[in-house]
Amino acid sequence: MNPIMIPFYNPLLSYEENYALGPFGLFAEKPRTIAAVEPRERFLGLPVHSTFGIPAGPLLNSRFVAAAFAHGFDLCVYKTVRSKATPCHSFPNTLAVDCNNDLTPGQTLIAHACAENEAPRSITNSFGVPSQSPEIWQPDMAAALRSAQRGQVLIGSFQGSGEGVAQIADYAQTARLVAETSAPVLEANLSCPNEGKKGLLCFDHEKVSAIVDAIRKEVNDRPLLLKLAYFEDTAALQTLVRAVGNKVEGFCAINTLPARVVDANGQQALPGKGRDISGICGATIRWAGLVMAQKLVALRAENKLHFTIVSNGGVLTPADADAYYQVGADAVMSATGAMWNPQLAQQIKKERCHETS
Repeated sequence: MNPIMIPFYNPLLSYEENYALGPFGLFAEKPRTIAAVEPRERFLGLPVHSTFGIPAGPLLNSRFVAAAFAHGFDLCVYKTVRSKATPCHSFPNTLAVDCNNDLTPGQTLIAHACAENEAPRSITNSFGVPSQSPEIWQPDMAAALRSAQRGQVLIGSFQGSGEGVAQIADYAQTARLVAETSAPVLEANLSCPNEGKKGLLCFDHEKVSAIVDAIRKEVNDRPLLLKLAYFEDTAALQTLVRAVGNKVEGFCAINTLPARVVDANGQQALPGKGRDISGICGATIRWAGLVMAQKLVALRAENKLHFTIVSNGGVLTPADADAYYQVGADAVMSATGAMWNPQLAQQIKKERCHETS
């Protein structure tokens, strides 16, 4: 098969197999040489060749990150880590979903295995938040950082475990563990759609504020981003922005949109309790990512704040990325699009008149 058509994360293999054997396709080939040109842009004050990259999710370890950097994705987020080893949801995790329109609330989608020679428009994202133990991911994240060349930035994503006060403390502890790897930017994941039915953490502005304060007491020497879900309620987003918009350096949005997924017979497509609902990625959620970017841009101006906006959701082509830049996003990322098109960053740089050699 043409390696261009092979996703660097293989949805036909388990998460554990991908971690051990990946990446695949073009990402498995010898890295290309990046020309020694001066970075032309800035991200959180850091020099970068472009403000485009891959968000938390498909870059499982340092091999994936190194391959992404080598293919011109200049902002790479190391998959969300935790303070203790946590297993992945059972296989399968990534299925193609049949949805040619915008995903709407309450919609049920038919899901099936991804075809070997076809890039799906949208997929399920049903992993939970798996993590190796810090003894494994800390040295590996440090190795991922060493693969970055001048003009490229590694972002360390993390999530706290537990409930209540214990969860707040664990966010701070895990932030410290990430900082110990020397990752120059931190991202607190507040928006995993597969962590139970109690509601996403990012919608609780008081708890988010407490988490940010705890993290800042533990780590206060590098930029902190918050990963958000889609906020349908603009007033709720306004409350969150007013609570923490001057305490963090930026917001990343969106994660995924939830939907019920079934097989061709109408049965639950993903095995296991609580997995009837899955986070959906890809073209069908692009509308939500763009709306969220517009909301954050407006709230930033209205509240006279200066946070950075990192947008993603349905970026499959250079035109999709440009749409985000046009509404005011400072940086753009792609997961689904990048997985099936490892050349996406180079194509976007060409469109935006960047050096591509």
